[in-house]
Formats: sequence, C-alpha cells, structure tokens
Amino acid sequence: MLSFVNLIVILGIFWIARTFRNVLFWVYLWQLKEYHIDRFIDHFRTKKGKKIFINYLYLLKVALLVLLIFRFSDAFWPVLLIYFGESLITVYLFAKKSIKIPVATIKTILLVFILLVLSIFYLNLSIIKYESLEKLSLHLIIFDVFLGFFASVIVLLVQPFFVLVRNNTIKKATQKIKRFGELKVIAITGSYGKTSTKEFLKTILSEKFNVLATPDHKNSEIGISQTILNELNGKHDIFIVEMGSYKKGGINLLCDIVKPQIGIVTGVNEQHLATFKSMGNLLSAEGGQELLFCLKKDGLLVVNGDNKYCMDLFKKANIDKKMYSIESSRVDADIYSKEITVDKHFLDFIAIQKGGQAGHFNVNAIGRQNIQNLLGAILIARELGMSFEEISKSAKKILQKQSGIILKKGAYGLNIIDSSYSSNPDGVIADLDYLSIFGGKKVIVMPCLIELGKKSEEVHRQIGKKIATVCDLAIITTEDKFKILKESATLSGMNENNIVLSEKPLEILNLITTFCKSGDAVLLEGRVPIEIIKLLNKK
Repeated sequence: MLSFVNLIVILGIFWIARTFRNVLFWVYLWQLKEYHIDRFIDHFRTKKGKKIFINYLYLLKVALLVLLIFRFSDAFWPVLLIYFGESLITVYLFAKKSIKIPVATIKTILLVFILLVLSIFYLNLSIIKYESLEKLSLHLIIFDVFLGFFASVIVLLVQPFFVLVRNNTIKKATQKIKRFGELKVIAITGSYGKTSTKEFLKTILSEKFNVLATPDHKNSEIGISQTILNELNGKHDIFIVEMGSYKKGGINLLCDIVKPQIGIVTGVNEQHLATFKSMGNLLSAEGGQELLFCLKKDGLLVVNGDNKYCMDLFKKANIDKKMYSIESSRVDADIYSKEITVDKHFLDFIAIQKGGQAGHFNVNAIGRQNIQNLLGAILIARELGMSFEEISKSAKKILQKQSGIILKKGAYGLNIIDSSYSSNPDGVIADLDYLSIFGGKKVIVMPCLIELGKKSEEVHRQIGKKIATVCDLAIITTEDKFKILKESATLSGMNENNIVLSEKPLEILNLITTFCKSGDAVLLEGRVPIEIIKLLNKK
C-alpha cells in the first residue's frame, strides 16, 4: 500500500512532467505570434485555437475542479490517472521530437525558466500547505486549468524589460548606420513576395556590389537592428532590408532606423487583415504608404504594377517612381516580360525596359509569380547601373530555394512541391497555377489561411474554386473555413469526396499514396504539419 508521502511524490512528478510540456507550448505560441497581443488573441478565433480549451481532457479537468471545490466526491485518483497519462504522452512526444518547443532565445529561455520556477514553487507550497490529497489535487488542477493565463501574465510582465532592451538595441543600430553615409539602403515591404524579391536582388547586386541583406525571419525592428549591429560594416555598398509589420506605424519605425533611399512594394492583399483591424491600417503599413512618406524627394519608389493596391500607391507618389509588370498590356510598366516559359524546373523570359533595352533570363526559380519578383529585382539593378548582361549572368546564380517554392523528388516517386515557408491568398493561387503544369494526378495539402479578418470567407471561396480547376485531390489540415472551401470547390465541379479534412500525418500519407502513383504531383502549401513534409520527402 502506498503511503501518503509516496502518493504526493508520484502526483508531483507526473504533474511537473506534463506542466513542463505545457509551459513550452505557451511560450512557443507567444513566440510564434511574435509577442503581439492581437495575433495571440486572434489564434483563439481559429478552430485549432479553440481546441486548446474546448476538448474532452480540458473539460474533464474543469469538471474535476468543480467537484473538488464543492467536495462532491474524492477526485484524487482520477486526477492522478490524468497526470500519469499526460506524463506518458510528454515522454512519448519528446522521444518522437514532435513536441512544440520555442526557438531558443534569451527571451524564451527566461520565460520558460520563470514559469518552471513558478510551477515548482507552487507545487512545493501546495504540498506544505495542504494536508489532504483532495486539497492538493484541487490546487494542482487550478494551476493546470489557468496555466495559459499565468503564462500570458508572465509574458506581459517581462515585456517592459525586453522593450527597454529592444529600444536600446534600436538606438545603437540607428546610431551605427548613420556612420555609413555612402551606404545605399533598399527597403522591401508588402503582403507577399518580400523574401523572394530580397533574395533575388541580393544575388543579382552581389555581382557588382558588396551587399548585405536581412536574414530570413529578421524583418522586425529588433531583427533589423541586430543585423546592423552584428553584420553591417564599412565595406558594404548596399543594405537590403525586408520590412514586416502587424500594425499601423510599424514600417515608419523601421524606416526611422535605416533611412532607405529606395523602396519596393511587392504586392498587397488581405493577409494579416485581422491583426491590422482595417484595410486602411494594412495599406498604411504593408501597403507601402508609410514607406513612401519616409522616402526623401530624391528617393525612388518601385511597385508591382500587377497589384491594384500598389497601383493606387503609385498614383499617389510624387517622387521618382517605377513599376514592373509581367505583361505590358496591363499597365505602362517601366519593365515587363515577354516570351515566358514556365517550366517545372526553371523560368525563362525576356525582360524589356522602356526605351527598348532587353535581356534574356534563364533562372533556377519556379512558379510564374517569381517572374514578377525577378522583374522587381532587375528593375532596381538597372537603376543602380547594372547592364542587362551583368544582371542575366548574376541571375543564373539564384538557387531554387530562394524563390520560396522548391520542387523535389519525394517518396514513392512523387513530385513534391514544397511551398510551406509561408502562405497568403495570392501565393496559394500562384502555386496552384504552377501545380497545373504537371501531368498525372495533382494533390494539394494545405491549412485554411488565418488572420484574414472579414475577408476570410471570400478568400477561401476563391481558393476553393481554383482548387477545383487544378486538383484531383485536396487535403485540408485545419477546420476553420473547410466547409466554405469544400462547398466552393464542389460547386465548381470537384468531387466532394476528393476534398477532405485531415491533420494526421499518417492518414494524409495514406490518402496520398492510395490516390497517387509515381510521377504525380503534391503541393504542400503553407504551414502543413512538419511530419507530413518529412514523410513525403523520404525516399
């Protein structure tokens, strides 16, 4: 027979094990949402977010909590059993390396440490204070049920400290970049196409100049400032800065740091509308208005002429301005393309500039949308004095992974199109266009898009319609707008049995391998489960 002390020790071990996993999850979620309260809250409007609280296990704990508060029954043994099961799941997930773990930074390490110390302190205090197993169980369940709230409070409490650190970092970066008076700063913003355009431009300009560009996922004020402090030096001729923001005024702040002379707006859509709250706020930041107003009179604005929001910005600009377009028939573009070949493995086209100068490009990038991004980079390179011959030569050094979409030969001889880096409404449509050039059966695996606000239903109807024209099978990994997407695809002629909801990697793999044969194509769009990416890439 186990003694009272032994039961306490066993319960404490199980509780700490599962609490450690939950601490990691909550810090992971805050980091994923970049510590933006609006983005964090918006997550709980999604089906996936709601399931954090609306699930059988959580509701069972709430029920046990009520029973323990009102002493309706002895709930110790059910509590012990629950935590035993959760601790086993924790060990299993760690062994499988499928646990949600935040990227290690000073901030995440500090948050995890504080929350673990708080958890251990609370456990010890509860053991010392409460003499019965029922009271101990009650207080451990209370901490468990409200852990998300406690974690969020800790995040918000430490935030002012990191704001001070951030502000100091920004100040140092702003002072440092001022010392490089001859440095040419190119700022890139927009809802989509930023990273690919930055990568293309960096590769092309590096043929003639010493170029520094912000690394992937370093498009915030702290990421840009750290790049300046750690990497920028007097040997650099050009600094390419990708700028991201989730609120009005965010691009202003970034421009205050780097003082760009050239600004590029790559394309604007409803992505992140939920966090911006209104299209007006989105157009101010991602839409390029703040970037335009921060450019000096002798600056240069370059925009995507195929995007209506960019064209609206172009019309407002009263400084030197240029536009690029895939086809000259749409707008009077400063540079456009002809004789386009979109192959499975490369892009081939002629870039033609006003005045008749032209260059032939054969680039190791895929997807028609990347011609657009390449034209933006080519136009900037021309403005900086590079010849078409120099640009064409340097463009041959572009790697497929820089285009944000990669073609691989995967498991079972399948063509795997990996566009899981990020996703947005225009990007999904563009990737489906690329998928359409493949023979055989065509499959898309994607989650519903998030942070689209009131435009979400309209966007998912458009995506459903496009899926129906391209795909033989669609596997949607999140539930949020699945019904709308399926309805739209079905109305557009797709067999309703061929658009399914599944988030289980092995089930998805079974669906694909049962439906497809060697040579068929699978598009992985957006943040699909990492496990399915690994399974499909195994040879």
